[in-house]
Formats: sequence, structure tokens, C-alpha cells
Amino acid sequence: MNYNLLTKKKARLDGFRPLPPALARNLDEWFKVELTYTSNAIEGNTLTRRETAVVIEKGLTVGGKSLREHLEATNHAQAIDYIRSLIGGKPSRVTAKEILSIHEVILRGIDDEHAGRYRSVPVRISGSRVVLPNPRKVPELMDEFQKWLAGKTGLHPVALAGEAHYRLVSIHPFVDGNGRTARLLMNLLLLMHGYPPAIIRSRDRLAYIGALERAQTGGAKSDYEKIIFKAAECSLELYLKAADGESAHDDEDDGELLKIGELASAAGVTVPTIRHWTKEGLLEVAEVTESGYQLYHADMKTRCKEIQAFKEQRLTLEEIKKRY
Repeated sequence: MNYNLLTKKKARLDGFRPLPPALARNLDEWFKVELTYTSNAIEGNTLTRRETAVVIEKGLTVGGKSLREHLEATNHAQAIDYIRSLIGGKPSRVTAKEILSIHEVILRGIDDEHAGRYRSVPVRISGSRVVLPNPRKVPELMDEFQKWLAGKTGLHPVALAGEAHYRLVSIHPFVDGNGRTARLLMNLLLLMHGYPPAIIRSRDRLAYIGALERAQTGGAKSDYEKIIFKAAECSLELYLKAADGESAHDDEDDGELLKIGELASAAGVTVPTIRHWTKEGLLEVAEVTESGYQLYHADMKTRCKEIQAFKEQRLTLEEIKKRY
């Protein structure tokens, strides 16, 4: 990865700083919703982007959604406020105490018994081949992780943040909330180094999870590092566009939404095929309307064509999943 490219883009952004207060506030609010929506969506929360904004910004409830999903949204937003309160410190001063505090906020009111506490039981990641550390080793592994964070790694800030995320999620110190906590830690480190927070898109969920699993099971870590690199670069571009007076919103996620029939027609497959691929996790649903219609981002047309090409190569669905 060409981390010098990110360094140069950050230098350009630094040239605009300090940003006008109104613009900085708008960016903070937008990223709070987007980070909350995407991070929770990766873990299975069904609140849409708009519903997440309503819950966070208006304090309203959404019909048909569970209390847990509402709490996941408000808790994550509060956890973002917490990590922003730590930005003035040094990355080397981030300790297990701060990580436990992030986790406590994430699970507050959802699982108070385990919130802010290391797990004391074995856990497995559903559908994953990854073998996680014995719970008795977690305190020792977290001590080692804390020492690593405090040391001089020589890594570029984006590489450091990505590696911290990878190491924490691989230790899997908690019963639940490991992914959310790891992504928040990653963004805390980025913010401390003056970088915008990195967003792992819900549409990249399969690629992100697959890349993590490959690295955790002895494969190359390069796919995972590319995902973090791209996420950091996209956020830098968003900030630069905003500083230049363009929209602070991510145009990539604001495009055309397709109904299932429209996607099937555009991709040249049947509606049952789209439903099947969605059920298998190969396609990402962008939103679900009040009437229950599933809507897809336009880029799922490209995904469909890729899946068809893989099937022509006689790859199984399980093998195709690993490509994403």
C-alpha cells in the first residue's frame, strides 16, 4: 500500500485547518450517523441509514425495530462522543482502561453483566473457522496488546490503526461487541493522528469479514490492509471535498436504489436468484421500505455480474463468498 499517498492527502487537508466551525460540526454529525449505521449493520442491525439518523438525532423510535437495535444505535453514538473526548491524548497512552470503557458504552443496557468486562467463557464466531484464545489467556493478551500500543511500532498511522483493530478483534476479549469496539479503537487512533475516521461500508461486509478470517487462519493480511487503506482514503477524500466547498456526503452511497425486480432485470437473472443470493449474504440490502420492499444499491448490478462470472468458473457459493 502506498501510505505516502494518504500522508499527502492528509497534508492537503491540514492546509484547510482549522475548518469553519459549522463545517466541522456538520462533518462530525454526518460521520456519527454513518459510522453508527455501518458498524451496526456489519453486526446484523437492521436499522437503515435514515432510521439510524432518526434514532440518534431525534431520539425517536422506529416501528418494528427491537429495543436492542435502538440501544445499539444510541450506544454507538455515545461511544463516538467518548472517543472524541480522548482525541487530545497520545495514541501510546491508550490503555485497556479506555478499551473497556468503549465496550461498556457499547453494551450499556443491552448486556450490563458483560459490559466493560473481559469474557470468562469460550466463544466462537458463527460460521467462521477462526479459533479464538482461551478466556484464561485474555487478560495476559490484553496486557501484551497494551504494551504494543505503547511502543514505537514505526507503522504509518493508518497501518497502526488497522493493525490495532486486527489484533484486538483477534484476541476477542469480550463476549459480544468485539467488532464495534475494535472499529472504534481504530478510529480513535486515526483521530489522534489527525486523520478522519475510517468507515467500513456495509456493502463491504463480506469482503471485510472474509479478509479478517483469511488473515486469522494463517493467510495473507494484504486484503484486510487494503480494505482499511481504502476506508481511510475515502474519508480523506470526503473531508477534502467538503473543505473545497463540495457536498460532505458520500456520493457513493447516495445513488440510485433498485427494487429486487429492477436489480434482477438489470443483472439478467431471476428474482428468486436475487433472493437466494441475498439470503446467502452475497448481495447487500441497502434499505427496506415500510411496505417491506428490499432496495439495493446500483453497484449490486456489478456484484451480480461478478457472481455469474464466478459461477461460470464452477465456483461454489461458499467459494464465491470468500472473494468478497
